[in-house]
Order: sequence, then C-alpha cells, then structure tokens
Amino acid sequence: MPSRPLLRLHSPRPRPLSLLTLAMIHSSTSRLSHHLPQNQTEYTTQAIAYHDRTKHSLTSGYARGPGRLDWANQPNPFLRFVPSPSLPLLHPTTPLSPHFPSIFNSFPSSPLPLSLSSLSSLLYYSLSLSAWKTTTFSTWSLRVNPSSGNLHPTECHILSPPLPNSPYNASPFLSHYSPKDHSLEIRAVLPPNLKLPIPSDSLIAVFSSIFWREAWKYGERALRYCNHDVGHAIAALAISAAALGWDAKLLDSLSHSELEALLGVTKMYPPLPEPLPTKPIRGNLPWVEAQHPDCALVLFPANTDFTVDYPALREFVKGLSDLDWAGKPNSLSKDHVCWDVIYHTAEAIKKPGDDNLFSVNPFRKSGLISEKLYKDFTVYEVVRKRRSAVDMDRIHLMERETFYQILLHCLPSGEVDLGEKQGRNFAMPFRVLDWDAEVHLALFVHRVNGLENGIYFLVRNEDHFDSLKKAMRSEFEWVRPDKCPAGLPLYRLAKGDCQDLAKQLSCIQDIASDGCFSLGMVARFEPVLREKGAWMYPRLFWETGVIGQVLYLEAHAVGISATGIGCYFDDSVHEVLGLKGRDFQSLYHFTVGGPVVDKRIMSLPAYPGPGIDA
Repeated sequence: MPSRPLLRLHSPRPRPLSLLTLAMIHSSTSRLSHHLPQNQTEYTTQAIAYHDRTKHSLTSGYARGPGRLDWANQPNPFLRFVPSPSLPLLHPTTPLSPHFPSIFNSFPSSPLPLSLSSLSSLLYYSLSLSAWKTTTFSTWSLRVNPSSGNLHPTECHILSPPLPNSPYNASPFLSHYSPKDHSLEIRAVLPPNLKLPIPSDSLIAVFSSIFWREAWKYGERALRYCNHDVGHAIAALAISAAALGWDAKLLDSLSHSELEALLGVTKMYPPLPEPLPTKPIRGNLPWVEAQHPDCALVLFPANTDFTVDYPALREFVKGLSDLDWAGKPNSLSKDHVCWDVIYHTAEAIKKPGDDNLFSVNPFRKSGLISEKLYKDFTVYEVVRKRRSAVDMDRIHLMERETFYQILLHCLPSGEVDLGEKQGRNFAMPFRVLDWDAEVHLALFVHRVNGLENGIYFLVRNEDHFDSLKKAMRSEFEWVRPDKCPAGLPLYRLAKGDCQDLAKQLSCIQDIASDGCFSLGMVARFEPVLREKGAWMYPRLFWETGVIGQVLYLEAHAVGISATGIGCYFDDSVHEVLGLKGRDFQSLYHFTVGGPVVDKRIMSLPAYPGPGIDA
C-alpha cells in the first residue's frame, strides 16, 4: 500500500513589506542589534526587506523578473580585458589525484610547490570549461563550477607571487582568469617597492560577481543566485586546492573597499549613478556590467604553520592605488535592465573591515562508512564530470548507507568525539569558511532502500537543535532513523509519501520529486544578521553553495547526478516545517538521483572550443 501524502499547503504569502512595516520590524528587533552601529542596523533591515520582496509565492506569484528573455541582449559569459598580456596555462594530461573520498580524510602528505603547472591544475579542476554542448540550433559551454541557469556571474582574479619557469618569474602579478581559453590575463605586475605580504608558496584568489548576467534572466531574485554561485566557486577552488595538498581560507577581515582595490574595480567601470534608480530602468547602462567584489581566499600548503598579517596586507592593498592596470573589460550586452533593488541591497551588504586575527581551524576528517560506496573515481575525474541533471529517472534506488555517507560529508565538523557537537567548520571543504555553520538540511526522502519515505532533518550545528525543535511543528517526531551512524545528527520528522509535496514546494518541478531525495537548506537567518550585520546575508548563501557543491560531487562520485534548485516557494517551505517569522529561512533547494540523459545533445571537448562566446 502506498504511504499517505504528507501535509497540505494552504496559507497565503504575506503581502510585500511597506515602509511602515519595515519601521515596525526595525523597532521590534532592535533588542537583537543593540551592539551594531546604527548604519549596520539599517542595512540589516534593508537586507531582510530584499529577502522578503524576492520570495516566490505559491498563491501570489513569483518574484519580479523580466517576464520574457531578451535574447538579443543575453550577456556574454566570458569577460575579457583588452588589451592585456595573456599567460597560457597548461592543460593537464595525466594528473595525479587521490581517490575522491580520501579528500575528506586527509590532505596529501606532500603539497605540490606553487608553480605555473600547479596553478594551472588548481584552476583547470575548479573553474575551467568542462565541455561544450551542441544541438541542431544551439551551442553552449559548461564549466567545472556550476551556476544558476548556466549564466556564470562569478569571476576569479589571482594575486600570485613570482612563478618559476614562467615569464613572470621575477615579480608578483595580478591577473584575471579566463576560462574560455584557460589562461591568465595579466592586469598588473607589481613594482619592486610593493612587497607581497604573504609567503612565496601561497597565493590569493578574489571572487567577484557581475549581477547583470543573472538579472538578465531572473530579475530581482538574481542577487540570491549570484551568491549561491560564489559558494559553489569557493568550494570548487578549496577542493581543487586540497588535491594539490593546499589548504584554503577566506580572508574575511578585509573590507569591501579593500577587495575593490585588489581588483582595481574603480578604474575599470563607470561609477554607480547617484542617486541609484528607485525603479527598474532599461537602456544602455554600462555600470550595470560592473564587478561586485565578493571575497578573497588565501591558498597555502596544508599542515603548515601559516598565518596572514592583516595590517601588512592592508598596507599592501593601499599601495595598489598607483598601479597601471592593463586592459579594459569587454562589453557584455548592448542594452540592459537595471533591477534597482539589487544595487540598493548590494550597497547595504558590503562588509566593513574588522580587527579579527587570521586563524586556521585544525583539520578533522569526515565520517566514512566505506570507500566501497564510491565508484573508482579520482577527485579530478569527479569534478570534471560534474553536470547539472535536467530530469531524474524516477527509478534509481539509493542504498541507505550511501544516503548516510553523503550526509556525513555534509557535516561541518567531521568526526566529533563523544560529547562534542557539530557546528565548527573543521572538515573539508567547510573549513574554508570563517564562521560556524548556520545552515541545516530539510530532506524529502523518496527512493532510499531501507529508509522510510518522509521528511528528515540534518542538524549541522547542534547548538541550534533546541531552537529548531521549538520553532518547528509540534507534531514532528524527531526520531533517529534505523541504523543511522552515531555521529550523524539526522532525525525523521514525519513518515509518508512526500513526492508531490517536494514537487509543489520547488515551483512545481518534477525534478524535486523524481530523484532519490531532495532538500531545502534552512539557515538561521534574522538573528545572524541582527547579531553580526547585513554583510552576513550573502555569506549565508555562500554556505549553501558550499553544501551544494559537496552534494554535486558526492552524487557523481557514487555514480548518479544532482542539481541545484533556486526556484521554490519560500514561505510554503516554512509552512510545511512550521517555521514562523524570520528566525529560520530556506535559502536553496537541491535534488539528487538517477539522471535522464538527453541523447539529442552532443558533447564536445572543452578545449579547443568552437570559438564562440556562449
């Protein structure tokens, strides 16, 4: 007999917030933000208002978007700086790489030295093209790092020490990574008086987002998707680095203005208009194509006594103001639409600098049930075969141990000792982040052999357990599933067939119901923003992107597939879980299962490509 369907949706979405409502929010939550500067409190209220405004609703429609796609102005996915010197990177032929699950167990014993070859491998197995796809009417590229709608707003820049056996073996340099031809565009060579404030065996990567690439298709909600993509890119780079024996850590004490200086942003693009538009506008708006600096990561040999002197780094950044930057960014579209709320919110969520010291958490291995649950793929094989499934087959049945293993690799703290809790980011790749885990997984189990169908919940920070249980439906069971590993804080909330429910929550998309399981990523939300500041808003999405990257790679490593789902009915998810207010919010959905392969689409090698910008 089929299991009964779970929970019905009925409550409408709240109306958009008025200015009066925002004032009431500010007043009612001021007790949470008494320690923040006044402007940060106002910025936090603005970030929350953006989040509410860009929710999709089952009853009152989708967040504001273009309605139709303006194909004539689809943004070029490849940013180039012309003219600038190009440093071609090597295409690895027979790379050495550990078995995929071993990357969660330890770093390779001997880190590779930083060189043109190892830098080439770092980028080839994290941010490069992975294939070209073609049909009768269209050809497009895919990348190692995923992106919402395959639109790729994320750009990567490298601050490197001199590289032996390269044209830049004498001076540090700043460059932009060009995935289309797997090369570095040299933006600036540092003069002798500007000393790199990090050791010669380390480098800095800086990510930035071009909002227009996502907003072209998704309108106001695009800022969310840009930050999902940043999280995926962070994890992709950290995992590629780990295969080389390198560790990675966010340089999160740098301010937004310092990141701008690292990229030379103010010298690249026309300034934002003052004041910013207060409604969407259309036209030739070059500033819409500007890069928004997101974050910087430092990569360095693992298991070493590595540190960063932030005051020295800040002095170094100040010295970049006098650099001559090579090249101008190419135009991405002829005409644009400025979705004004994106740019107002982007201003509010800029991070100020802080006085925190640089630190690296000790490495802790993740739980492993058995390596036999994985196919015989190396790290490099898995990351380059990663694809986003378009449909699931409704057939593949995942074994319970495989399900548990995937979730073990989603835990931030790895294997914890008796009495310890999950929460601190010790495990790969979450250790790259600079805050404790804030995101949990609400799972809809459809096809897992030996596990009852239903709704489950993975608590990734056990300090949140009591508040989660109190905030969610009182009738939920909160029982440990059968044969669940002791170190996996997984709970069954309700038994039953949740396929229709999962599909309905994810914008009526079959892919959420046709796989082995799907999930929503539920973040501790307003308390985090009120405690720390509006700049945590994008970081919560980064954390979901890091989790999503792990899910992608885990799925491919066990022989199936996955895809991220950015379209879901926000408050309907909260209704199903019983969540009220904004203490917890769903920020990203995901699905894992057996993919349906469209045989009408032909795959072509990533390099050399067909010579088009697509």
